Amino acid sequence: MEIRNLITFVRVAELNSFTKAAEVLDYSQSTVSFQIKQLENELGCLLFERINHSITITERGKELLEYAKEICRLSDEFTERQMAPRAPKGFIHVVTPDSICEDMMLANYADFHKSYPDISLKFTTADTATMFHMLDHNEADLMLTLDSHVYHSDYIIAKEEHVDMHFVTGSSSPYATAQPLSLSQIANYPFLLTERGMGYRRAFDMAMARASLEVLPALELGRTDIITNVLEHGIGVSFLPDFVTQKRVQAGTLTYLNVTDVQVDIWKQLIYHKNKWVSRALHTLINYIKAHEFET
Repeated sequence: MEIRNLITFVRVAELNSFTKAAEVLDYSQSTVSFQIKQLENELGCLLFERINHSITITERGKELLEYAKEICRLSDEFTERQMAPRAPKGFIHVVTPDSICEDMMLANYADFHKSYPDISLKFTTADTATMFHMLDHNEADLMLTLDSHVYHSDYIIAKEEHVDMHFVTGSSSPYATAQPLSLSQIANYPFLLTERGMGYRRAFDMAMARASLEVLPALELGRTDIITNVLEHGIGVSFLPDFVTQKRVQAGTLTYLNVTDVQVDIWKQLIYHKNKWVSRALHTLINYIKAHEFET
């Protein structure tokens, strides 16, 4: 049984597609089909049901998948240990919310690249549900959430920290006040919010729904830097993490609103799937994030 055939089998099972597996592995689709057929002939069983242009893994295929993943993990681990004296090298796909991605790139990427030039990073932005889908299907290696706390046995939380949140507006805004406010009082304010379903925006919408309130945003976009710039011009209010707004509040261009009847518990969490093999490159990135925290 050839390891390369098992690697192909794992990729087809994870991506649920011969075509996508061929693209990832840089094979032709006919090569992928041939390797799967070799495995099926060798094992004497059908691994995938093929109906029209769709495939479904069989029960025997599911049994093989767990063994194949472990064999591939051990093979990769052995290969990498032979290269242990060398600097960490590899490709890592990180998926994050928009606001964290921007902060990571601006705060620490240059230092990380200088320290580990052989590690290539790809950043993708997505909402929380999509990020977990990508981890579950091995489409991403690591994710950073900015959402409610995640508790699930399928995931390893490598790092976490609580994130303070505030309603915020421009210091010159007509909505700026030190007086206590309620959700019902601010529900009709013109809100500038990140996109629906994106981390803390989703948690905010849920908090409003619990109070039987709904906000119709005047502006929705993923770029928190643009939102804060618009706020500084005295337009509207927003709900943002303190790490996005703190410097501007200290500079006096933004001010926090004292909304007393809302509690939104938000966490920044660094997560990977429990079945993910942590390569030296991935281990290096995780440790770097834990040490430097990508703080802004």
